[in-house]
Amino acid sequence: MRIMGVPLESARDAAQAVCTSMGVDLEDCSVKNAGRREVLTVVVDKDGGVDLDEVAKISSAISESLDSIEELEENPFVLEVTSPGTDRPLTHIRHWRRAISRLVDVSFIGEQTNTLIRVQSVEGEQISGTDPKGNVVVFRIPDVDKGTVQIEFNREE
Repeated sequence: MRIMGVPLESARDAAQAVCTSMGVDLEDCSVKNAGRREVLTVVVDKDGGVDLDEVAKISSAISESLDSIEELEENPFVLEVTSPGTDRPLTHIRHWRRAISRLVDVSFIGEQTNTLIRVQSVEGEQISGTDPKGNVVVFRIPDVDKGTVQIEFNREE
Protein backbone atom coordinates (compact mmCIF):
# COMPACT_ATOMS: atom_id res chain seq x y z
CA MET A 1 0.00 0.00 0.00
CA ARG A 2 1.24 3.48 -0.81
CA ILE A 3 0.31 7.00 0.27
CA MET A 4 0.83 9.44 -2.59
CA GLY A 5 3.42 7.17 -4.13
CA VAL A 6 5.33 6.69 -0.87
CA PRO A 7 5.29 3.24 0.74
CA LEU A 8 2.88 3.10 3.68
CA GLU A 9 5.73 1.56 5.66
CA SER A 10 7.53 4.94 5.63
CA ALA A 11 4.51 6.66 7.15
CA ARG A 12 4.02 3.77 9.60
CA ASP A 13 7.68 3.95 10.67
CA ALA A 14 7.38 7.71 11.25
CA ALA A 15 4.18 7.23 13.28
CA GLN A 16 5.72 4.33 15.24
CA ALA A 17 8.75 6.42 16.22
CA VAL A 18 6.49 9.21 17.50
CA CYS A 19 4.23 6.78 19.37
CA THR A 20 7.19 5.09 21.03
CA SER A 21 8.66 8.43 22.12
CA MET A 22 5.28 9.52 23.54
CA GLY A 23 4.60 6.27 25.41
CA VAL A 24 1.61 5.09 23.37
CA ASP A 25 0.99 2.02 21.22
CA LEU A 26 0.51 2.31 17.47
CA GLU A 27 -2.50 0.05 16.94
CA ASP A 28 -3.03 0.62 13.23
CA CYS A 29 -1.91 2.75 10.31
CA SER A 30 -3.91 2.70 7.07
CA VAL A 31 -4.63 4.75 3.95
CA LYS A 32 -7.98 5.30 2.22
CA ASN A 33 -8.93 7.39 -0.78
CA ALA A 34 -11.24 10.35 -0.11
CA GLY A 35 -11.90 11.99 -3.44
CA ARG A 36 -8.69 13.49 -4.80
CA ARG A 37 -6.94 13.18 -1.46
CA GLU A 38 -5.86 10.29 0.65
CA VAL A 39 -6.56 9.90 4.35
CA LEU A 40 -3.81 8.45 6.51
CA THR A 41 -5.47 7.08 9.65
CA VAL A 42 -3.29 6.39 12.66
CA VAL A 43 -4.88 4.56 15.62
CA VAL A 44 -3.15 4.95 19.00
CA ASP A 45 -3.87 3.67 22.50
CA LYS A 46 -2.25 3.04 25.88
CA ASP A 47 -3.16 1.57 29.24
CA GLY A 48 -5.86 3.83 30.68
CA GLY A 49 -6.70 5.14 27.20
CA VAL A 50 -5.74 8.35 25.44
CA ASP A 51 -7.64 11.60 25.93
CA LEU A 52 -8.30 14.29 23.32
CA ASP A 53 -5.40 16.45 24.45
CA GLU A 54 -2.99 13.53 24.03
CA VAL A 55 -4.43 12.70 20.61
CA ALA A 56 -3.90 16.33 19.55
CA LYS A 57 -0.27 16.27 20.73
CA ILE A 58 0.38 12.93 19.04
CA SER A 59 -1.27 14.17 15.84
CA SER A 60 0.91 17.28 15.81
CA ALA A 61 4.08 15.25 16.40
CA ILE A 62 3.21 12.69 13.69
CA SER A 63 2.37 15.50 11.26
CA GLU A 64 5.74 17.10 11.94
CA SER A 65 7.49 13.77 11.44
CA LEU A 66 5.65 13.12 8.17
CA ASP A 67 6.62 16.61 6.95
CA SER A 68 10.23 15.42 7.00
CA ILE A 69 9.46 12.78 4.33
CA GLU A 70 10.40 14.64 1.13
CA GLU A 71 8.12 12.64 -1.16
CA LEU A 72 5.05 13.74 0.84
CA GLU A 73 5.81 17.48 0.66
CA GLU A 74 4.04 18.13 -2.63
CA ASN A 75 1.21 15.61 -2.26
CA PRO A 76 -1.84 16.58 -0.20
CA PHE A 77 -3.23 14.08 2.26
CA VAL A 78 -5.28 14.24 5.42
CA LEU A 79 -3.85 12.90 8.67
CA GLU A 80 -6.38 11.44 11.09
CA VAL A 81 -5.17 10.33 14.51
CA THR A 82 -7.71 8.52 16.65
CA SER A 83 -8.14 5.98 19.43
CA PRO A 84 -9.61 2.52 18.82
CA GLY A 85 -13.36 2.10 18.70
CA THR A 86 -15.23 -0.05 21.18
CA ASP A 87 -15.78 -2.73 18.55
CA ARG A 88 -12.05 -3.32 18.02
CA PRO A 89 -11.20 -7.02 18.30
CA LEU A 90 -8.91 -7.93 21.19
CA THR A 91 -5.89 -9.31 19.37
CA HIS A 92 -2.92 -8.59 21.67
CA ILE A 93 -2.22 -9.26 25.32
CA ARG A 94 -2.29 -5.49 25.97
CA HIS A 95 -5.85 -5.34 24.58
CA TRP A 96 -6.97 -8.03 27.03
CA ARG A 97 -5.16 -6.28 29.90
CA ARG A 98 -7.04 -3.06 29.05
CA ALA A 99 -10.30 -5.04 29.11
CA ILE A 100 -9.95 -6.07 32.78
CA SER A 101 -13.33 -5.57 34.52
CA ARG A 102 -15.06 -5.34 31.13
CA LEU A 103 -17.59 -7.72 29.64
CA VAL A 104 -16.16 -9.42 26.54
CA ASP A 105 -17.92 -11.52 23.92
CA VAL A 106 -15.53 -14.39 23.16
CA SER A 107 -15.65 -17.03 20.45
CA PHE A 108 -13.19 -19.87 20.72
CA ILE A 109 -11.51 -21.64 17.82
CA GLY A 110 -13.57 -24.65 16.77
CA GLU A 111 -16.66 -23.73 18.82
CA GLN A 112 -19.99 -22.61 17.40
CA THR A 113 -21.23 -20.47 20.28
CA ASN A 114 -19.93 -17.31 21.89
CA THR A 115 -19.37 -16.83 25.61
CA LEU A 116 -19.74 -13.62 27.61
CA ILE A 117 -16.93 -13.23 30.11
CA ARG A 118 -16.09 -10.47 32.56
CA VAL A 119 -12.30 -10.33 32.40
CA GLN A 120 -10.69 -10.40 35.85
CA SER A 121 -7.01 -11.01 35.19
CA VAL A 122 -4.42 -11.44 32.48
CA GLU A 123 -1.29 -13.44 33.28
CA GLY A 124 0.87 -13.94 30.22
CA GLU A 125 -1.41 -15.55 27.63
CA GLN A 126 -3.88 -16.79 30.25
CA ILE A 127 -7.15 -14.92 30.82
CA SER A 128 -9.37 -15.47 33.86
CA GLY A 129 -12.89 -14.21 34.22
CA THR A 130 -16.46 -15.09 35.08
CA ASP A 131 -19.46 -15.82 32.90
CA PRO A 132 -22.85 -14.17 33.63
CA LYS A 133 -23.75 -17.03 36.02
CA GLY A 134 -20.60 -16.40 38.08
CA ASN A 135 -18.72 -19.47 36.85
CA VAL A 136 -14.96 -19.05 36.62
CA VAL A 137 -13.63 -19.26 33.07
CA VAL A 138 -9.92 -19.62 32.30
CA PHE A 139 -8.55 -19.72 28.77
CA ARG A 140 -5.49 -18.88 26.69
CA ILE A 141 -5.37 -16.15 24.06
CA PRO A 142 -4.25 -18.58 21.30
CA ASP A 143 -7.54 -20.48 21.83
CA VAL A 144 -9.60 -17.35 21.03
CA ASP A 145 -11.05 -16.89 17.56
CA LYS A 146 -12.42 -13.41 18.38
CA GLY A 147 -12.92 -11.29 21.47
CA THR A 148 -14.82 -7.98 21.50
CA VAL A 149 -15.58 -5.68 24.44
CA GLN A 150 -19.30 -5.18 24.96
CA ILE A 151 -20.73 -1.73 25.58
CA GLU A 152 -22.26 -1.49 29.05
CA PHE A 153 -24.13 1.67 29.94
CA ASN A 154 -24.49 0.81 33.64
CA ARG A 155 -21.19 -0.95 34.17
CA GLU A 156 -20.03 -1.40 37.74
CA GLU A 157 -16.35 -0.56 38.26
